Amino acid sequence: MPHVSRLTRELRSLLHSQRVASLGTIGEDGAAFISMVPYAIEQDLGCLVIHVSGLAVHTRNLLARPRVSLMVMKPEVHGAPVHALPRVTLDGLAAVPEPASDAWQRCRGAYLLRFPEAQLMTQLADFRFVQVELNGARQVAGFGSARSIDAQEVRLALARAR
Repeated sequence: MPHVSRLTRELRSLLHSQRVASLGTIGEDGAAFISMVPYAIEQDLGCLVIHVSGLAVHTRNLLARPRVSLMVMKPEVHGAPVHALPRVTLDGLAAVPEPASDAWQRCRGAYLLRFPEAQLMTQLADFRFVQVELNGARQVAGFGSARSIDAQEVRLALARAR
């Protein structure tokens, strides 16, 4: 088992403890578009999973231009300095798995494990699962503690501690 650094353990804790990300996509006019998405972690595929409506602007954007960015951060604590909030900006490539494929089943399972209340939504025809393959990240673990990491280090953070 590979050594997992303190910063990677902190990133793992952040990604597993939070359930919502800001999703950045690019519109056809080149403008950035940010939206909120609940996310799950599919460890075997090593990706984040989102469940989106075909009616949503971010879905149209990521289908046309699959390079996306997601930000996950801890919530603000009253009285604590906001500049030190732990956060990560993830660079990824979005793909829609074929319905009923192995990847689709895995994405659905991971999503429903984290959001069992979404069961009914997963049956709506205009919704689809999107797997976001992560290429790297920029982690800020606190004031003065920041680093860029590659896809392999992100995958270590996605895996649950054994």
